[in-house]
Amino acid sequence: MFPSQTGALRPALLCGLSAAALLVALPGAAQAQDRTFEVYGFADADYIQDFRRVDPDWEATLRPSKIPTIPGQFGGDGESIISVRQTRFGVKGGQDDVDGLPFEFKFEFDFFGVGSDAGQTTIRLRHAYGVWGHFLAGQTNSLFMDGDIFPNVIDYWGPAGMVFLRNPQARWTFVDNDTYRFAIAAEKPGNDIDPGRIREIDPNIGANIQAHDNVPDLTAQFRYTGGEWGYVQLAGILRNLGFETLGTVDNRPKGNELGYGLNLTSNIMVGHKDKILAGVVAGKGIASYMNDGGTDLAPEGVPGDLSAEAVNLVGISLYYDHYWNDRWSTSFGWSQTKVDNTDFQAPEAFQTGQYASINLLFTPAPELLFGGEFLWGQREDNDDRSAEDYRIQLTAKYNFSSGNIL
Repeated sequence: MFPSQTGALRPALLCGLSAAALLVALPGAAQAQDRTFEVYGFADADYIQDFRRVDPDWEATLRPSKIPTIPGQFGGDGESIISVRQTRFGVKGGQDDVDGLPFEFKFEFDFFGVGSDAGQTTIRLRHAYGVWGHFLAGQTNSLFMDGDIFPNVIDYWGPAGMVFLRNPQARWTFVDNDTYRFAIAAEKPGNDIDPGRIREIDPNIGANIQAHDNVPDLTAQFRYTGGEWGYVQLAGILRNLGFETLGTVDNRPKGNELGYGLNLTSNIMVGHKDKILAGVVAGKGIASYMNDGGTDLAPEGVPGDLSAEAVNLVGISLYYDHYWNDRWSTSFGWSQTKVDNTDFQAPEAFQTGQYASINLLFTPAPELLFGGEFLWGQREDNDDRSAEDYRIQLTAKYNFSSGNIL
């Protein structure tokens, strides 16, 4: 679901360093108090005891879609995993006044390989963007996403049923103050196609259907912050889901389907620090934006009368972050992704993924975190076959920051 971006690291790194150099060299930037430049990140080590088994490329996190529903598919039950893939490094900075407007940038990566690098400890780009006034360009959180509902968990991937995608985009923020925020963006399209049982009818077509993304995705986000109680946010998306077939006359079968969705999220404060983190998302053809599970397009109908269908999906995430005191905290909750499979998807197609966890975290100092977490996940397929996994994760993390070095 998240294509590998390691190949894009070199230009992104040059972009980040160029932004830093620009920040230093900009006219009128002589006063250090007007500029910031910070190096930050953390070193992380995870020990995971998995009591079942998942796809080995994804063993360092628990994604329900990677739980096998065929016994023994990835080997026998039980596995010990030690990982440093969550380790993160970044630089960020800004200047108060660049031609009358504030400027800021961020460049950040971790080491959790995905896409063609899945299963490897390798550089993965997270953020690479600049903001000048109301305009943002680069890769960062999609406007369709609300990163503030990601709970205080130590598992890397987190709740399955929330929107989660960092996407290249061009964004314009019309309003951003203490009460209201409204923005729109054109984002990189990405269309995940399931050829389903077409392979059984025509293996050549089934193997050669590909996405045809000829227009960007359009996203919008509105947030209302109501003072001390928290906020509520509504985000929407419109997508043109295209497909075509390689090696055929005029690339047929081909076509387009409309994808769309709404994502309603909120943080509700309870007491001084505790909060409820909740979200519900629904739409057609939005699986590429989900944290886990599903597909955007799939075949619908009967042999001889097939068409592409934008697949319906509903996601729910509900967590509670509780702070026992300044050093001890617990996060617990549940999340689900549910797909309305088309009638021509394969029996083994993903249908439902559930995710639940509870932890106990200790922060003896702002730079240090130690914790343990119990996780449970379940996958159910189109033919109602299901399987579950449960594991324990222990984490030690050291945060570092240079502070402003300008």
